[in-house]
Amino acid sequence: MAGTTPRRVGRLLLSQYWRDGPLLHWPVRARAVAGPMPPGVVPDVCDGTSRVGPVALGMERPGPGSGGGLPFFGTFPEVNVRLFSVDGQGRRGVVFRSLDCPRLAAVPAARAALGLLRRWSDTRWTAEYGAPHLAGRVRGPAGGRAGRPLRGDVGPRLERPGLPADLLTARWGLHTRTRGRTVYLRVEHPRRPLHRAHAHELRQNLVRAAGVEVAGPPASVLFCPGVPVRSGPCTPAD
Repeated sequence: MAGTTPRRVGRLLLSQYWRDGPLLHWPVRARAVAGPMPPGVVPDVCDGTSRVGPVALGMERPGPGSGGGLPFFGTFPEVNVRLFSVDGQGRRGVVFRSLDCPRLAAVPAARAALGLLRRWSDTRWTAEYGAPHLAGRVRGPAGGRAGRPLRGDVGPRLERPGLPADLLTARWGLHTRTRGRTVYLRVEHPRRPLHRAHAHELRQNLVRAAGVEVAGPPASVLFCPGVPVRSGPCTPAD
């Protein structure tokens, strides 16, 4: 899998910047995550397993086209739990099982436009001095909360990430179900700068609340300081 965008987005719909993002992943059996996949999409598998994991990031000035951020949105943290997907056209992407953010206006917008499971939460995310820290209240589907689900530190940069880092970070789209059809939202960004990272404190209830059971520490912990992201129009995936 290449670490650079295989297809350009063409017509630009949305631009933003993802910053200070830790990526944690566990291997899971494909059949354990096949149920949540939208029609026409199956789990993406490498070395006999698929992957699941939470990703926290600072969503910086999202807005339409290249004209900058929307009023009142600014920069806000987002925590998502993602599955890895591939469709019948061979396009690899992710399927979100949850997206938590503290911007109330962003919740109905994501649900209406893309059918995403974005929820409001009192989430606070910092990554100062090489120490990622996710705090606040992340609300589960039944009202459960995680008070401090992640604390870690950042190590040296990976000059040649290779597999499985490319599998985990070179995801060039989003598969989702909206308005009765499965669609693929293409994304484009430069190769992510990646660092090794370590999670000192981690509560797995974020993944469990998303409907996937994992055990033990994550098999992979990476950190990306930031990358500009462009999104194009949705295309059919089923």
